[in-house]
Amino acid sequence: MTYRSHFIAAPDGLKLHVRDYGDPLSSRVPVLCLAGLTRNAQDFGPLAEALSARGHRVIAPDYRGRGLSERDPDPARYDIPVELEDVFAVCAALDIGAAAIVGTSRGGLLAMAMGAAKPEFLRAAVLNDVGPILEVEGLRRIAAYVGKIKPPANWDEAIATIKTIQADAFPALDDADWQALAEGSFVEKNGALVSSYDPALMEGLAKLDLSKPLPPLWVYFDAIAHVPVLALRGENSPLLSQDTFEAMAARHPKFTPLLVKGQGHAPLLRDALSIDAITRFIGGL
Repeated sequence: MTYRSHFIAAPDGLKLHVRDYGDPLSSRVPVLCLAGLTRNAQDFGPLAEALSARGHRVIAPDYRGRGLSERDPDPARYDIPVELEDVFAVCAALDIGAAAIVGTSRGGLLAMAMGAAKPEFLRAAVLNDVGPILEVEGLRRIAAYVGKIKPPANWDEAIATIKTIQADAFPALDDADWQALAEGSFVEKNGALVSSYDPALMEGLAKLDLSKPLPPLWVYFDAIAHVPVLALRGENSPLLSQDTFEAMAARHPKFTPLLVKGQGHAPLLRDALSIDAITRFIGGL
């Protein structure tokens, strides 16, 4: 393996899993990779390897209830303020006092929240298909499948299931990409494939009123105005509109936009263009 696995206690004692790539003693800025709502550290494998090969230490935690982290007996704690505390606890345990953040979807919201809560921690932010305005249509699509996917009988069926959900939004993916998506969505337990996240995550989505637009989060986006931002938008994204993307560029003084063609929400960060853009952006800090 190219990473070390750690299990770190959250502030409430829940056990969190973390992937740790690269040299812990490196003098280069460390990178904290934060995944989407139902995703986990596995999504950042190719990017983390590229960054660690350039001298960066890369930390990729599994949020509570995702990946190899323990599931929370109280689904109400699958919440951004709790996950923010978890991430800060992980960084403290690994002696990381500041970092560049790569945040996909929910991870980008956490990056903005970190900028508001502890601005000195943030060195730079890569926002992957997320911004201060979340389109209701995109949230409806996510809510339509979270916690509702029937466990597949085998890996071929798992890949077919993911393709059924995502094929229209991701016409550019190849077989290896689809396999990676499936492997991040399911895990083998006792000889069967089960979801890699706690289906109780759907309870938080169920509480949202998706009949009307959500309140904008510009105050949190403004909280990262002091650091450089690289923002990626999937060409077919239903969550981050082109109008919001352009408004972010106009509002932020150190903003670099990147359109990822042939991908929807959220770009996988496995393609050469995205990996090269992110490694150059962070390497230039």
